[in-house]
Amino acid sequence: MVFESTYGWGEIRMGLDRIMLTAVLCLFALGLISIFSAGVGVMSSNATNVLKQAVWGVFSAVVYVVILRIGYQNFVRAGYWIYGGSIVMLVVLLLTGSASRGAVSWFRIGSVGFQPSELGKVALILAMSRFCSRYPPDTLKRLVISLLITGVSVGLILLQPDLGSSLVYCAIIFAILTVAGAPGKYLGGLVLAGVFAVPFFWQTLKEYQRLRLKVFLDPYIDPQGAGYNVIQSRIAVGSGGLWGKGFLRGTQGRLHFLPEPHTDFIFSVYAEEFGFIGAVIVIVLFSVLFWRILRAAFRTKDIRAKLICVGVVAWTWFQVMESVAMSMGLAPITGLPLPLFSYGGSSLLMTAVGLALAQSVAISPVRGKLTMVVSQ
Repeated sequence: MVFESTYGWGEIRMGLDRIMLTAVLCLFALGLISIFSAGVGVMSSNATNVLKQAVWGVFSAVVYVVILRIGYQNFVRAGYWIYGGSIVMLVVLLLTGSASRGAVSWFRIGSVGFQPSELGKVALILAMSRFCSRYPPDTLKRLVISLLITGVSVGLILLQPDLGSSLVYCAIIFAILTVAGAPGKYLGGLVLAGVFAVPFFWQTLKEYQRLRLKVFLDPYIDPQGAGYNVIQSRIAVGSGGLWGKGFLRGTQGRLHFLPEPHTDFIFSVYAEEFGFIGAVIVIVLFSVLFWRILRAAFRTKDIRAKLICVGVVAWTWFQVMESVAMSMGLAPITGLPLPLFSYGGSSLLMTAVGLALAQSVAISPVRGKLTMVVSQ
């Protein structure tokens, strides 16, 4: 495994996509505000979560810069090793991890936890970017091999069980296969296979997972149990109105009606306080972020870089869509975090890694321009 030289500070300064970076920082800042608000109660204020998130933010920023210095090329070269490491972690987790809320998803050392499925998202993108750039899935044999590689991690995630993360993995691989050149008939076949597998899939779900899907269709079948979260979240989002109730004035959060306000339903906290206008601002910021990442993908000639960008967009877009829709009762509850917003060190760190890889792709054309200038 041969490594290319790292990017210099001059290359980073010249090629840095400042619009992409600004969108990231704005979203993180709004997330901190919402986490702080989620910790404020009627009689007390708890700033612990926002302080922890800020610390994770600083650490993630350092990792972001380190990745920019190293360059996405070196991470793609190590993609198989990183993916293999994530598989080992998932296996060890299943063998030694302890269940929380019905799933074995976390390694915990004291009060610090790490979720290997978050690392797996980055690892899958790197491994499949390398594999599909060398072996485009334009034949049935190569497509099947790609699916088998992906299926290992998806299967381990389902064994936890973590349905939400497994759907994210599926979104990533579908996007990568599409851009890598998989024929439309094969992709259509995958979609049809997924549709026909629904009855079998239903039988494999645990009872609480089935109940989540049922309350998605009608939360009032269990208004004090599984449907409670959806009902309270709808109330929070709807009561925000056009302009919102104002910072720290959201009653659903302050009165503790809203469940998991700093993680699963962080968007509900934000929407109640900042209203429809505030929600639109967040959606616009995410849209700008996706646009700049895809712009980097279109500008690069390296197919590996294109696949990385597409994988990162598929990952973050799916989680944004699911988290926002879940808050309004338009999608089943999966527990997926809202990227850059929800409280959680694992999610924030791995999101920063994925965005840094995309930023590295945006910087990469500068190296070629500098090389041309020097040669002239």
